[in-house]
Amino acid sequence: MNTTPQADPKDRPARLTVGVVGAGRVGPALAASLQLAGHRPVAVSGVSDASRRRAAALLPDVPLMTPAEVLQHAELVLLTVPDDALPGLVTGLAETGAVRPGQLLVHTSGRYGARVLDPALRAGALPLALHPAMTFTGTPVDVQRLAGCSFGVTAPEELRLAAEALVIEMGGEPEWIAEDRRPLYHAALALGSNHLITLVAQSMELLRTAGVTAPDRMLGPLLGASLDNALRSGDAALTGPVARGDAGTVAAHIVELREHAPQAVAGYLAMARATADRALDHGLLKPELAEDLLGVLAENAPGTSPTGAPAADAPAGPDRTPDAKTDPEGAPGPEDVPAPDGSTGPDGPTDAARGPATDGPAKDGPHRRKRTPDADADAGSEGAPAPEGSPDPDGPDGPTGPERPAGPTGPTGTDDGGAR
Repeated sequence: MNTTPQADPKDRPARLTVGVVGAGRVGPALAASLQLAGHRPVAVSGVSDASRRRAAALLPDVPLMTPAEVLQHAELVLLTVPDDALPGLVTGLAETGAVRPGQLLVHTSGRYGARVLDPALRAGALPLALHPAMTFTGTPVDVQRLAGCSFGVTAPEELRLAAEALVIEMGGEPEWIAEDRRPLYHAALALGSNHLITLVAQSMELLRTAGVTAPDRMLGPLLGASLDNALRSGDAALTGPVARGDAGTVAAHIVELREHAPQAVAGYLAMARATADRALDHGLLKPELAEDLLGVLAENAPGTSPTGAPAADAPAGPDRTPDAKTDPEGAPGPEDVPAPDGSTGPDGPTDAARGPATDGPAKDGPHRRKRTPDADADAGSEGAPAPEGSPDPDGPDGPTGPERPAGPTGPTGTDDGGAR
């Protein structure tokens, strides 16, 4: 057993000075983790009261500066801004000479790889894409949660070891993602994490409507077991009326949803179709039971009346057979987002990847699309938000990306944001 006293991180010689552009939920937490590893945060940019409070809590005594000033003081710069704001920010900083040769420039966007930093690369910077697959609350607990968190890492081959070393220093696990696979990687995380929040919130609302006084207590053990089973067994963990082919039960669900929560019907149908597809493909749902089930789903599909007749304005579409194959398919809020010229505008929704589809002949029932053998590859999960991760003026709560800035992103402007 090693009994040698460990040096306090504050007593270690700092290896790199660290700056943060975008003091939302992600940037200060990563900088604090790097500080624990012996690096020294020296500057942070932020505008809103919420961002200033976060910076003060996670990076006490670190001065607030403009983005250009952050780059002047730091050897390692974290660009933790929304996906849509990142290209303009990088271009603006490079064109105004804020980027210094040899400077490590790290962005935390899930969507982009290292190429989005090409303007800075041409100015001599060293580009790294390090995306933590985790939700952030903007509190000190985030630093602890980084232990064992997977990071999507993309960088030039000569910088791969440096990128992976930084992730390990923050307590994370590096996972190499090829440049051209970043959008697909990000879509997978959004599907598994962002959409999970929507499903859970809808389920809790419906349980309250049904008279359940503590829907969180009821769902907690069930969802925990479902997630654990899914991660361990994949599609083999499917249970419930769709996987069993209980068409009557599914029809009753749809009737109740139309009466009490019509806004949830479309989502229920989409997930039921995707679940039926996967259950069929893995032999869990018998084809003879699937026919009635898929018929119920087709009768209630968008563009049809509740009785199954096509709506007057519904476009004609192909039917669906129960023995074909299909792929399941898969936002930041309207906060001000910096533009390259310093103006602001609404950010767009998180991109989602949609796989190719091949229509097949149909006879009865809804049409199903064919799947390639590797379409069921497991996707990573970004986890669920903690109770303290409620939305604030800096941006919506959510796990799929970096923060949202509230001011101009030019070298003389400031940049701030909330978690995505």
